[in-house]
Parts: sequence; C-alpha cells; structure tokens
Amino acid sequence: MTSEQPAIVDRQLRIETGHAETLAGYALIAPALVLIVVLFILPAGAVLAIAATDWHLGAKTLSFIGAANFASLLADPAFRAALFNTAAYVLMVVPSTLVLGLFLALLIESGKTLRAFYRAIHFLPFMTSLAAMAIVWEALLHPTIGLVNQLFAAVGLPTANWLRGESTVLPILAVIGTWQSLGLALVLFLAGLKAIPQDLYDAADIDGADGVLDRLRVVTLPSLAPVSLFVLIVVTLRAFATFDTVQILTRGGPDNASVMLLYALYRESFEYLRTGYGAAIAVIFLIIVITLAALQTRVVNSRPSHP
Repeated sequence: MTSEQPAIVDRQLRIETGHAETLAGYALIAPALVLIVVLFILPAGAVLAIAATDWHLGAKTLSFIGAANFASLLADPAFRAALFNTAAYVLMVVPSTLVLGLFLALLIESGKTLRAFYRAIHFLPFMTSLAAMAIVWEALLHPTIGLVNQLFAAVGLPTANWLRGESTVLPILAVIGTWQSLGLALVLFLAGLKAIPQDLYDAADIDGADGVLDRLRVVTLPSLAPVSLFVLIVVTLRAFATFDTVQILTRGGPDNASVMLLYALYRESFEYLRTGYGAAIAVIFLIIVITLAALQTRVVNSRPSHP
C-alpha cells in the first residue's frame, strides 16, 4: 500500500458519508415538502388558475379571460369597500390589542396573587368558539333588549342600533376582534416578561432608572421588542382573516359598511356562485397577507440581537 492510498480511502469515506447525510436530510424534509406542496402550493396554483377564468360554481364549462376579473375588482365599489373596511378594521384591532395586552400583562405580573386566575379569564375568549360568542354579542348589542343599550340608558348615555348603523358597525366589530385576540397577546407578553433577567432591572436601578416609567422605557419595552413583533404579526394576520363575526352578526351590512375581504370572497364564490371572481379576491388577499408577513419577518430578522 502506497502512502497516498490511506488518504484516498479517507476521502472516499468522507464523500460517501456526505452523500449519506445528504440523502438522510432529504428524507427528513420530504414529508414537510410534500405537505407544503399538497396543502399550499397546489391549492394556490389552482386558485390562481381559476381566477383567470369566468367559471361559475357548478357550471360544466368555463372560459379563459386572463386578468379581466382583477380589472373588474378594481372597478367594483363593493370590493373597494371590503378593502377599505379590512384596512380600517386592522388599524383599529392591532394597536388596541397590543396596547391593552401589554398593559394587562404588566398589571398581572406586578401583582402577587391570583395571577393564574387572571391569565385564564383573559385567555378564555381566545379559546372559545367565536361563532358561539358572536351570538352572545348579538344579544348584548340588541337595540331594544340588549344589555349594552340598557346600561347606557340607565346612566343617561345615548343608545344606538350598534350592528345596523353605518358609523358604528365597524368599530363594534373591532371591539369584538380586540376582545377575542387580547388573551393571546396577553399570554405572549407575560411569557416575554418572565424571560427578562432581573439583572437588567438591578443594573437600571444602579444607573438611576428606578422609577416605574424609567424601568419600562429602559428595560421592559426594549427587552419585549422581539415578542412585540411576533404578537404584531400574529394579531395582524388574524385580523385580516376575520370572517365569523361578519357572517353571523352583519353579513356585510348595512350597505357594505362591514363587508371585509374574506366575507366578500365567500359571498362572491358561494352566494353569487361567481367562483372565478371570488378566486381573484382570494389571490389579492393572499398577496396582501404574504406581503405583510414578509415585511414583518424582514423587520424581525433585521433587528440586532439583544445582549
């Protein structure tokens, strides 16, 4: 055996080991790749293909019309209303959920007793079926026998037909959306608060930041930045996907004042049976959600790691 043969054998063994590890890696990720293709890529491709047709649900024939559905959407007042209402709804729900969630988390964490009870109470709406709770909200907001109007009348405040007024229906839906997502934000913020080392607060005290607001500004909020960004992403995506409350409480009314993108998609596809038109709405909805998720993820990844 020459002096070069052991080196050649060793190199071959490394190559074979590398090939085996590569094959093992592909085998491990194969199930996930198959699920991604079957559950996401293929359905998304099918929706995109249907959006380029004039197919009506149940029809045996269809015609390719290209981007005509998208051009019709841009000229459709109902779709523009859905787009505006969804954006307004998200702008109301997301900031209020983040602010209230953080406030309640700080309040619960500062207390010494009943922490588990308060966490469970606030998280309960997130665990409850929103369809069932929407019926409860409908009873509470009834214009004549609802508890909300009765309480308002008892203290001399003006009452309203909350779910039938064009100026009140969207804010009321935003209140319900905030109430439903608040528990999730609260639990995530509580987990973030638990992860903040006490040493940071001790160092802040030594540096003179011993007040509540100073500790909040110097230590708590910067340390919670990654959690806050994650909560922002989750709550934003949930707000964009609102459908249950609109379907049960308002059905997009009055006069499209509460119609949102997912409800518009459902109405066009399954009530009006214009499946191609509804698929075009689905494509736009998907583009908006993916763009927002990509932007927020980019912000998360671009942040320097906290020491």
